[in-house]
Amino acid sequence: MKNSNKIIILSIMLSSFFGFSQKELSKNEAVNIAFENNYDIKVVNNNVKVAENNASIYNSGYLPSVSANSGANYQDKNNDSEFINGDKTSSENQTTSYNASVGLNYTLFDGFGRKYNYQKLQELYNLSEIQAKQIMENTVLQLLNSYYEIARLTQSKNLQKKSLEISKARSLREKYNYEYGQKTQLDVLNSEVDVNNDSISLLNLNRELANAKRNLNVILGRDVNTDFVVDTTVVYALDLNLENLLLSANSQNKVLLQAEKNIELNDYNLKISKSNWYPNIGMNGGYGWNSSDFDSNISSALSLSNQTSKGLNGGVSLFWNIFDGGATKTRVQNAKIAIDNSSIQKEQIEQELERNVNNAWETYQNALYILQAEQKNIETNKRNFSRSEEQFKLGQIISVEFRLAQVNLLNAANNYNRAKYTAKIAELSLLQLSGELLGAEY
Repeated sequence: MKNSNKIIILSIMLSSFFGFSQKELSKNEAVNIAFENNYDIKVVNNNVKVAENNASIYNSGYLPSVSANSGANYQDKNNDSEFINGDKTSSENQTTSYNASVGLNYTLFDGFGRKYNYQKLQELYNLSEIQAKQIMENTVLQLLNSYYEIARLTQSKNLQKKSLEISKARSLREKYNYEYGQKTQLDVLNSEVDVNNDSISLLNLNRELANAKRNLNVILGRDVNTDFVVDTTVVYALDLNLENLLLSANSQNKVLLQAEKNIELNDYNLKISKSNWYPNIGMNGGYGWNSSDFDSNISSALSLSNQTSKGLNGGVSLFWNIFDGGATKTRVQNAKIAIDNSSIQKEQIEQELERNVNNAWETYQNALYILQAEQKNIETNKRNFSRSEEQFKLGQIISVEFRLAQVNLLNAANNYNRAKYTAKIAELSLLQLSGELLGAEY
């Protein structure tokens, strides 16, 4: 039992010693690392690049198509002929031909479908940027949740270390008192049990802290075993106002902005569908060259040895699908319904957003109130512990009463510690709903 105690205490001392050499990771530094390395952010940034490519002039249909063709053919024919009078002839013909052409096709008018499709692609690009910002907000909130959890565990670990030091001092005092006959062996054993329990709690906190750091490293997209320490200070935004947050949410909330973009996209789908009622006018042009060489064993003044042709061609075409069986009409009707549905969804999102902001505001205010209450509570427990410690040294209270005051102080400190970070996370969640998280102070 004594050897196991020595191992526990030694491991705690070593972990505390090496902790001083760890690099501090600030909140802003963590956010910057995530923006660069986080896997979700990397994927969504690639999606934005794809949307940007799709919205380019090269994918718009406004540019003509140009094609080129060329070829070569060789023929070798043996012809045997027999006439009515019985004469027979035979000949061998060899023909080599070459051809090349360049063609151009361009749509002059397609019922404005090309125009609306191009504008739709531009809006899809804008939508992808909004989605990217939403992923960034979610990542930052997840990151800061993990960061503040590490800060909470760090402070809980420090509190537990102090509690362990108090328990060890008490255990030593109980042993001295027992040697002088002032305490029973039961008091000594109880104090040793408390030391063991505090040591185990500290080891569990070390394990939780290590796991929390690995969780944050995954979000940061770096080696999961990278060690660091965090800044445990918390700065609250003192100028938050519910009315301003609601106004900001209506103009900057990423879910609402996506709903507005979906209405615009469905409107373009309607216009694209209507374009099928108009005719399509196109033009085409080209230049062609053909050359053939003839080689025959029949000599004749009229026989060709070479033939070459070249020249330009061009034309205008019109296509008008006067009746397509009602397919266009159906698409137009469905597009109108899609616009109606997207408008309904936007109204729902607006109502839910107002509810969520109000709920988050109440949660934040409640968290701040609890933080103040826990701060008063810890001050009370500090005074109670100081008096209990003096009385214990004077022998005016028993060991169990002193331990109770110690545990109460530890619990109060942990509750305050938890309330401090809970209030900050509630604030950040409120800022995310209002669309102001990325520019906030963390």
